[in-house]
Order: sequence, then C-alpha cells, then structure tokens
Amino acid sequence: MTFTRMFVRLGACLHRLPKRNAQPPALWPPGITRGPCAASRTQHTASHSKSCLWQLREDYFELSVSGLLMRFDYVWLRDHCRSASCYNTKTNQRNLDTATVELGIRPSNIRVDEETLFLTWPDGHVTRFNLSWLVQNSYEGQKQRAVQPRILWNSEIYNEAKVPAISCEGFMTSDEELKQFLKTFLLYGIAFVEDVPPTLEATETVAQRVSLIRETMYGRVWNFTSDFSRGDTAYTKLALDRHTDTSYFQEPCGIQVFHCLRHEGTGGRTLLVDGFHGADKVLKEAPGNFEQLSRVPIKHEYIENVGAYHNHMIGVGPVLNVYPWNNELYMIRYNNYDRAVINTVPHDTVQRWYVAHRALTTELRKPENELWVKLKPGKVLFIDNWRVLHGRESFTGLRQLCGCYLTRDDVLNTARSLGLQA
Repeated sequence: MTFTRMFVRLGACLHRLPKRNAQPPALWPPGITRGPCAASRTQHTASHSKSCLWQLREDYFELSVSGLLMRFDYVWLRDHCRSASCYNTKTNQRNLDTATVELGIRPSNIRVDEETLFLTWPDGHVTRFNLSWLVQNSYEGQKQRAVQPRILWNSEIYNEAKVPAISCEGFMTSDEELKQFLKTFLLYGIAFVEDVPPTLEATETVAQRVSLIRETMYGRVWNFTSDFSRGDTAYTKLALDRHTDTSYFQEPCGIQVFHCLRHEGTGGRTLLVDGFHGADKVLKEAPGNFEQLSRVPIKHEYIENVGAYHNHMIGVGPVLNVYPWNNELYMIRYNNYDRAVINTVPHDTVQRWYVAHRALTTELRKPENELWVKLKPGKVLFIDNWRVLHGRESFTGLRQLCGCYLTRDDVLNTARSLGLQA
C-alpha cells in the first residue's frame, strides 16, 4: 500500500478498553514481558473503524495505523514534542534541551482520538502527535519510503521516454520551467538546457540558476582543451571509460556541468551510464556482491605534479553508498583510473570484493546501458555525479569544453523549495 493511500484510509481511530482478562490482539508479537496491567493498556478499534491499535510496552510505545506497525521509544516521543515550549514552528528548530529529559521517562497517561495521540508526562506536560505525522516520521515508515524517487534507465528506456530539454530563456525566467528541469534531473540523473550562448560566462549564469558553484583545485568554472595542462587523462584526446568524478574527495562533487563551446574535428561523443541501474541489476542477481560493494571501504587517490599544480587528494568510502534504514542507494563512487592501492581490507575479503566489482563493471559496460550524446555549442548538460557515470570517445581536432561542479546540498535545496521530493 502506498503512503498516499495509507493516509487516505487513516480515518477515525476509535478505541475501547477490552476486558481485563482478555488476550491481547494477535497483532502484537509473542515473547514480550507483560506487567499485570498490560491487558488494560491494550487498545484497539471498534470493528467498524479503520485499523488503529496501540499498546504500552515496558520500554516503548507500540502503534499500528492502517496495518503499519510502529515502535517508539518513550525518550524519542518526549524529545520530538511539537508543543510551543518544545519546538519553534517559525524557525523549525527544537527548543527542548534533550539533555534534560530523563532517559527512563514514561508517560503517566495516554489516549488516542480520531487523528491524534496524546501523551501526558509525569511533570504534567502534554505532547500531541498527529497520527499521519508519526506514520511519516517513524523508522518503520522511513523503511518503506524512498528518500528520492527515481527512474532507473538504460539507453532504450531513456530514449523511449523522450525526455525534453528546457530552453534557456524559460529556464532562467520561469520557476515552473526550473521545477520541470529539476524534476527531470532528480528522476534520471541528467538534464539538458538548450540555446545557451556558447561562452563561459553564459554557462556560469545557467549553472548558478540551480545552485552555488563548488570551487575546487580545478578552479571555479573551468575551460579546457586537450593540452595536458593538468595531470589528468581528461586533458587529452584519449577515450575515457565510464567513471564518476572526484572520487578522491571525501565528499565527491554532487553535480557536474558540461558545455562544449566548439569542436573542429571528429569523435568526442559523451558516454552516460546510469550507475544506479547497474547497481540494481547486481542487487537483484547477486545480493552478496551488492553487500560487498556497499560495505568495503576503498581508497581513491589523485596525485598531481604538473607545472604549478601540486595536489594529493585521498577519498575513502565504499563503491556503493546506501542509507542503512532502507538500503536505498544514494551514491556510487566508481573510477578505475583513480582507485588507489587496496589496503583497507584484509586478504580474505579482497577476492570477494574483486568478484563483486567485476560483476558491477560487467553490468556498467553492457552496450544496452550506454547512452551516447554529442555535445554541441548551446547545449548544457547537467550530470548527477553521485549517480550517472560519464566518459567519452577519442576525438580529433580542437575540442573546447567549459563547466563546473555544483554543491549538491544547494541543488536539492532549490528542488525542495519548489515543492519537489529530494
């Protein structure tokens, strides 16, 4: 059942006290110690009402709404009180000093009406929770809810979707156009803005419409050709295999922006691969491999000594990064060029890691997962660097690109301010 349907079905939550000797409803798991008053604390709805049941346990409060069974620690319930003295609704910040809450606190009284849970604490303070708020914010609710909805794609899925690009004029002047652009970006991990003047200044202006620009050792907005001015293969005419950028940062850059200002030659198409789609295939076909890639920490390293540039960056983290409560993938750190010596795991783990990495690499290199795009002047590409791998084919002639990195937090901030889930 979706959360939307769950909220619709919430309805009235009536309750009645069972007889003192009545057995607790089958909803509650066996093996839990009950005091002499446990039966009188078991509440359930009348047969004609929507399902809402609750019970006081020794160490936590148990609540079921529309079939979702939730458990709340009493300290958690007191700490999350939204009364005026505990929470400032103007700043959305907590007023309550959590350190003053007794860790062994228990409510002295509790009741549930049609939509609200009321808890009275020993000092007389009353906490009120809307049941739908508890469903949305419970651990059990979060396990069933994606942090960010996505559409996983290969080249066929993406091409059949016929995802439209956004015109520069609408992108810069209309919040609705910006919202549509960000919706596309969040769903697919890539999005395009067309009719942008082929200059570094115009590219910078377009990028700033979405987020703050993240300055790195490559500068704020970079403009490069195949002159090998930096110690990186990207500054050559060679082909680049699929990878994510700045894997050697402790926090890799969230968004990458590319704009081809001119190309007088052949080749140079850009390769895009949905890393989450590849990881999902590994999860379904070999969960053990997915677990290896999400648990084993690996170093990535960037060493540069070219001209005036002297850098040594090291980033540590698993190839796949997941939220621990729902196993949702939120970042892939994949770059075979910059992967450092594997010295963070014992010998008996290394072989299993290589097997898992090979499975992911095989999936990412399947031709059906490759989306090839020819970047041209006027077409700016935004890439979710935590999700979509990019590469390129070799090329001839003069090829000039500019671009930048964006701070991920600010991109998501812009999306949320426009009403999108991110």
